[in-house]
Amino acid sequence: MSTRQDPVITQRLFAAVLPPAGAVAELRAAVAPLHALPGARSLRWSGAEGWHFTLAFLGEVDEVLLPELYGRLERAARRTEPFPLRVHGGGRFDGRVLWAGAAGGLDVLRLLAERAHAAARRAGVPMEEHRRYTPHLTLARSRTEVDLHPFTEVLEGFEGAGWEADALSLVRSHLPVSGVAGEQPRYEVVRAWPLGR
Repeated sequence: MSTRQDPVITQRLFAAVLPPAGAVAELRAAVAPLHALPGARSLRWSGAEGWHFTLAFLGEVDEVLLPELYGRLERAARRTEPFPLRVHGGGRFDGRVLWAGAAGGLDVLRLLAERAHAAARRAGVPMEEHRRYTPHLTLARSRTEVDLHPFTEVLEGFEGAGWEADALSLVRSHLPVSGVAGEQPRYEVVRAWPLGR
């Protein structure tokens, strides 16, 4: 007797803090000159509409876990007060990832990242070992090592206007499927919870 199992339905998810439109516009203006630097064409630039501060990457999550995950992320948001945040400066991970940094309530941002990671793990999502959180917003990636110093030097003095981070968002990532060069992932907010009580 054979038993037929239903396929597991998953969603590729991450928890994030999303910058407001004004912060995105400011950063877009600061990033524009970077596209004229030598080596810029070899980078895969992320679209401004997808800019975010990832708190915890959950990967492929079984839909069966979603109700528990929603409840735990809501509790994590409720236990964290709103905090000031702004895009600030820039940096790199090796020669492969160029990013914009953050300033403001970074201790609270790190705490929210820890709480989002713990919420996912307790909901049954297999999570990688939690490392010290580096707040960043990814601007560009490279498949090979690239000298990103000229890019980070331009971003060094960037100071965005502040805003109040007041929500924890759960975002679904739709990876490119067309095979068209330069196609960007598409991001969809699945749920968002206000911070604080």
